[in-house]
Amino acid sequence: MESQNPQTSENLDSNPTSPSPSNLVHKVKSNLVFQSKWAELNGAMGDLGTYIPIVLALTLAKDLNLGTTLIFTGVYNMVTGVIYGVPMPVQPMKSIAAVAISDGSDFNIPEIMAAGICTGAILLVLGATGLMQLVYKLIPLSVVRGIQLSQGLAFAMTAVKYIRKVQDFSKSKSKENRHWVGLDGLILAIVCACFIIVINGAGKERNERETSNVDDEERNMRSKRIKKTMANIPSAFIVFLLGVVLAFIRKPAVVKDIKFGPSSMEVVQFTSHAWKQGFIKGTIPQLPLSILNSVIAVCKLSSDLFPGKEFSATSVSITVGLMNLVGCWFGAMPCCHGAGGLAGQYKFGGRSGGCVAILGAAKMALGLVLGTSLVRILDWFPVGILGVLLLFAGIELAMTCRDMNSKGECFVMLICTAVSLVGSSAALGFVCGMVVHVLLKLRNYSSRDQSSCTVFINGTP
Repeated sequence: MESQNPQTSENLDSNPTSPSPSNLVHKVKSNLVFQSKWAELNGAMGDLGTYIPIVLALTLAKDLNLGTTLIFTGVYNMVTGVIYGVPMPVQPMKSIAAVAISDGSDFNIPEIMAAGICTGAILLVLGATGLMQLVYKLIPLSVVRGIQLSQGLAFAMTAVKYIRKVQDFSKSKSKENRHWVGLDGLILAIVCACFIIVINGAGKERNERETSNVDDEERNMRSKRIKKTMANIPSAFIVFLLGVVLAFIRKPAVVKDIKFGPSSMEVVQFTSHAWKQGFIKGTIPQLPLSILNSVIAVCKLSSDLFPGKEFSATSVSITVGLMNLVGCWFGAMPCCHGAGGLAGQYKFGGRSGGCVAILGAAKMALGLVLGTSLVRILDWFPVGILGVLLLFAGIELAMTCRDMNSKGECFVMLICTAVSLVGSSAALGFVCGMVVHVLLKLRNYSSRDQSSCTVFINGTP
């Protein structure tokens, strides 16, 4: 608890109107300090269940430059860790990736990067003009929770698919049922999931203290020691390392495919066709998801998980915009922040910017040392283990909806969730959720102040 007060004062001291070098240096150090070394390292693994499958699919299907992507996303991770001081994730833009994988030969690297640049430019403008902050204030909490619940359930269902079915990431398709035994079998995935549950449990409550307090001293000393010991075990990190070892065991010859040194970095050549297709097929479906899940939901979730560390929708929108306006010109995968990644990293123990800074440094090192040849290793990584990591990230995000107390709020949230899942569109779910929210407000207003209209609106939502 002692570390919370300095963080609050740092936010006050670092007012942009009167920054000083000493305050900035102090804030950077504070944002990167580990609250627990093993917990932060463990938390860094919480977003890989989403990151690896999408990056691997784009690399196999569209010849994405994996080395360049790792370097740029590594830099993004470290910069966001310094700026925000929480495990702010850097995730692929999922809608753009989905279009690229499913669209055949008409949506390749130039179109992917054009879509990322256009999306980033729009988000930068929305953030710089303050419109994004206005949107954040106007959207009711029940609608935000509906988006978070739908995204969390979508992650969880995808995770179960990874665990149960053999995957062909290059075509984004599921194949036959996974065998029970083997180095990527169902038993392996189940054992890994049970291991994480035993170590991490259901996770800490948001108001649960991170450090020892007086109540801890009153507990049985043996139970206290066991709890502390288990809390220091980096379960997700151990599971991920197991996956790396199994990748080499499954395909020992992969060692021969490894080439040391960074991949060549080139500026992407765009045509008018690439800009047109990128905007129509990539930016238009991606933009609602980026606004709702990468900005609005992330801001709300960060305020829930890290009281005193709230971030404006303006700053988050600007960072997402800048990431893509820089990296996409060189062929780095379009990226954004994501509520699912933040929930996953928090679930496994990430509490500071140092968590994602570690991950960023690891990505940069791999990008510089192994480059694109790393894809040969990832291609043999047990997909069931990735499914386990993604499952817990999705569940953690979905559980944010548990603060909906009234029946009306739950009704709006579930309408938004159902439409988002069935229609596979967060934008459609958002529109339906907003319409239902407005209708309920009008109904309540009418029933209270316009008794003459009660016969007209006697239905119960």
